[in-house]
This record gives sequence, C-alpha cells and structure tokens, in this order.
Amino acid sequence: MINRGKASMAKRTAGVLMALGLVAGACSSSSGEDSESDDSVATEDDAPADEPADDSEPADEPADSTDTTDEPEEVEQTQSDGSRLQAVIDADVVRCGGNETLPGFGIVDSDGAYSGFDIDYCRVVAAAVLGDAEKVEVVPLNADARFPSLQSGDVDVLIRNTTWTASRDGEQGANFLFTTFYDGQGMMVPASTGFTALEDLADASICVLSGTTTELNLTSVFNARGIPFTPVVFADNTALQPAYESGQCEAWTSDASQLAAFKSSIEGEGGEEQFIMAEVISKEPLGPVVADGDTEWAQAVNWAVMSTVQAWEFGLDSSNIGSYSGDDPSILAFTGQAENPAAGIGLPDDFAVQVVSQVGNYEEIYNEHIVPIGLSLEGSPNDLWTNGGLMYVPPFR
Repeated sequence: MINRGKASMAKRTAGVLMALGLVAGACSSSSGEDSESDDSVATEDDAPADEPADDSEPADEPADSTDTTDEPEEVEQTQSDGSRLQAVIDADVVRCGGNETLPGFGIVDSDGAYSGFDIDYCRVVAAAVLGDAEKVEVVPLNADARFPSLQSGDVDVLIRNTTWTASRDGEQGANFLFTTFYDGQGMMVPASTGFTALEDLADASICVLSGTTTELNLTSVFNARGIPFTPVVFADNTALQPAYESGQCEAWTSDASQLAAFKSSIEGEGGEEQFIMAEVISKEPLGPVVADGDTEWAQAVNWAVMSTVQAWEFGLDSSNIGSYSGDDPSILAFTGQAENPAAGIGLPDDFAVQVVSQVGNYEEIYNEHIVPIGLSLEGSPNDLWTNGGLMYVPPFR
C-alpha cells in the first residue's frame, strides 16, 4: 500500500493558492480552477494506489502508482493476509511437485513412499514451515506438467530437477530460488557401441524427454555442429528407459546426474554396460521453484532450503544441531537461541533446527541420495564454497 495523502494535499493546496494569486476575485469558483491547474499532476484519482496497473500482475499485489515527476515519498508496504505461506500453514501440508521415476532425486516405492534428493527438499520446506518434515504431499509431475501445475496453484512449490533459465524465469510465471544442484547435460550410449564423442552419433536416433531444456539443447548443439540426428521424444522416463534398452534409440541425452542414476540402475539390474561421454554440453542449475508474485512464500522456501547449506558450513548436522551449547553468536542466532532473523521471513525462530534435525544438512542429504548413484560430492560444483565448490549462501544475520 502506498501512502500518498500528505503529498497530494500539499499539491492541491499549492494549486489553490496559485489560482487565487492569478485570478483575484475568483474565489467563488476556485474549486473548478484548482481542478484545471492540477491537470499535469498525477493524483490518487488519476492512478489509484489500490488498483493494479497491469492485468498480468497478481490481484493481491498493489501496483506501484508512484508519479515519477513527484519528489520521493515515504512508501508503506504491507503483506497480504492471503499469502501462500498462510495458506500452507492453514492446510497443514506442503503440496510439492516432484518426480517419481528418477533414481537419486525422486522415486516412489511399491508402498507408495517417496524418496530422493528433491523429495528431501520438499521435506525441508515442511519442517521449516510446519515443524514436521512428514507433512508433505508429493504431487508427481512429468516434465510437461511442471509449470502449468505451478501456475494453477495445484502445487505450492516445484522441486523436480527443473533448470533455471531466462525464458522460464520470464515467461512461465515462475520464481526460481536457490540452486540446490549444479548439473550439465550429457550423453549416454551402450558401451558396446564404442562411441565416445558427439560426432560419433551422426544420423543416430537419440532418446530425449519432451518439454525440457534437454530437448532444446540437443537440437541447438547438434545443429550448430552440423551433426544430423533423429530425436525420439518421450513424456517421461518410465517410457523412455525401456525404449532405450530395447534399442529404439542409440543414445540417451539428459542431465548428467540423471544419466548416472539410470546407468547405475540399468547395470545394477543386469542390463548392458553403459558409457557416459565426457563432454557436457550445457549448464543446468536445478532447484526449487515457486509461483511469481508472493515474496513472503518465496523467502520462506528459500531460507529453509539455504539453511541446509549453512548448517553444513557451521559443522552442524542432524546429530548435533539440537544440542549445540557453544557460544558462537552466529550459530546461536541460527539455532534460535539468540536474536534470530527468521522473524522477518515468516518462519519460526528454530526453523533451521527443525530442518536439519529432521532431514539433515546439505552434505547428509547429498550423501544419502546422490553418492549411491555414482556422483561424488567432494571436488564437485556442489561442494561447499570453502572446499572449492559453488555451495555458498547469504549470511544468516
């Protein structure tokens, strides 16, 4: 909400005095002349502060109607009582869009239980917001359904190996948050083919998921290099994997982490030995996504996720965060034992303790789900910044 009352009154008063000075004796009609003298000034009637200036903006976020010709004015901003954060608290569950077919990141077992790196980050959000990591409803989504489900409100947050790109940020009504996994697109072939480079795949059929950056990158890179190929497109990995194993495709392209997961799965089940080419053809930063237009909810999710990295940096994990008794002021604030910055982001003072004690810090989550599919943490882009990696979060103060 923008407070413009005092400034508008001052302008109107000045207009009246000017009119009186220029047209002496016209006092009886001053109200009409005051109206004319204000034609060049944007008033509350001209641009109501409580009406959105653009139909594309969410109805619960006031448009900024500040007149750029005025002197800077004091602005009061308020949060809507109908935010996603409050809705999640009221529902007592986090609806998280996830994967159910990707080993290491999102998989469902025969009992209907979900697990994986991304699933654990769904649980991180629930632990921070609701105090219980189990208060999650995983909504399985294929790649094509991700953004429509987010835009429609069918899910509160999307945590499903989704790449942050400029076009998605600008066109999908999506707000990309902290990157939890730095990935890149690779290419996998049966080892028996002897293929080791992209050029070996001239005229090959290549399996790829629809509605993904993978599909776009494949076309862009192969066309740029003049390598002819035939894309064989699938909606999900449930259909793609058996097609690849049966020889319908000579290669499979996806994020390198996904290829590592399926390589491990295929070979572990007695399938043919697989080879992942060394070349990485794209950048694929993956992380949580929320709908545009709700800063409060975005902040809550973002700081919940980042607390797993900060705990790792502090040397706190699921076994010791709840019993910290040292005197480091930063850790005392982080664990809610001293003045805590969480009050300003809509989370309980002890949200980091709940997250890490119930789910784990980043290293624990990675080691549980990603290391088993053959991707080491040490020395990778996903290592802590103090170890030469890219995991670096803003200060918790």
